[in-house]
Amino acid sequence: MTVTTLCSHRRVPPYGMAGGGPGALGRQWVQRADGSVTPMEGRDSLTVGAGDVFVIETPGGGGYGR
Repeated sequence: MTVTTLCSHRRVPPYGMAGGGPGALGRQWVQRADGSVTPMEGRDSLTVGAGDVFVIETPGGGGYGR
């Protein structure tokens, strides 16, 4: 099976408003059945096998105000 990601806010964090700080960047990776980790960029494709786990951490929202 092939996993394809199409994500944003992997290089530039979500912005804050009214003086609030930026949010956290998102990231994704594949935890392989053998214990190795394959990081993925925002627009990647790779093949996964039985026992592999696709992990997504979504970006955090930017803050609002002080």
